[in-house]
Amino acid sequence: MKKTILIACLLLGSLATTMSAGNTNKTNKKSKATANVVTLTSRADSLSYASGLFSTGRLMEYLKGQYGLTESDLAAFVQGFKDARAKQGDKAFSAYNAGVAVFSTVQNQVIPTTRNAFKDSSDSLSLDPFYQGFVAGVLNDSTLFTFNKAEKYFTDFYKANEERKIATIKNENEKWLKDNATKEGVKTTPSGLQYKVITEGNGAIPKATDMVTVKYVGRTIDGTEFDNSYKRNPQETTFGASQVIKGWTEALTMMPVGSKWQLFIPAELAYGASSPTPAIKPYSTLIFDVELVKTEDTSEKKEAEPVKVQPKKKK
Repeated sequence: MKKTILIACLLLGSLATTMSAGNTNKTNKKSKATANVVTLTSRADSLSYASGLFSTGRLMEYLKGQYGLTESDLAAFVQGFKDARAKQGDKAFSAYNAGVAVFSTVQNQVIPTTRNAFKDSSDSLSLDPFYQGFVAGVLNDSTLFTFNKAEKYFTDFYKANEERKIATIKNENEKWLKDNATKEGVKTTPSGLQYKVITEGNGAIPKATDMVTVKYVGRTIDGTEFDNSYKRNPQETTFGASQVIKGWTEALTMMPVGSKWQLFIPAELAYGASSPTPAIKPYSTLIFDVELVKTEDTSEKKEAEPVKVQPKKKK
């Protein structure tokens, strides 16, 4: 299906290219020497030849973007194209091409993903042993590792590395909060929430059941911004005071409308071990600048008036 779509795109793109090129491109194409003399003996031959040539209209763009080929590589490309046609149905050739295709996937996807998993480790991924292990797995060679042992080794190493990373993050964030608690104007609640009043409002204080409207910016202790309502239109966001992380709910139910506070929320009052976005690592302390614009008491609902029933008239 994908190949069919690709050919269709090439044909359509070629039409636009050919129509816009005019006589200049025609002259250039005629000036290029043809490797093989082709004889067209019927209208069907002419249509087939023209269709094949027409299909290459934007092929060079594709080859350059997908494979990094240049015009100097075209002879090798054509030879590969011819070999593939000549060896249709040849299982050995198909297997060879499958190996080439899988190598490309491993090189461009598997290795980067694996490297990223261990990017914070003191041990980096070495390509030669990786490829040797891959080939051993394909050939079921258990000289150094069985598959199960390799799986356990990889998994144990990954878990240990993740535990080291998490321990480092937790220590950094706990130390940051401890230092921050000593700064001027910072207050700490019994739950561990830290906050600093930037502007004290004089409006109503929301209850946990209220709807609140706020403006805010969120970032981590290293200054990475992960959310900013000021960059949206509208800038204000409305939600239930209890429909957010615990640190927000606690702060909102202490803030008078019109206030602007800076919140320093420990992981246990935020996302804990979870990582809702790549910018927020597990056990991250979150910093928010919050403006409370308004609050609405949704618990006060007017009771429906009883329906008056008119008594039936006696006949």
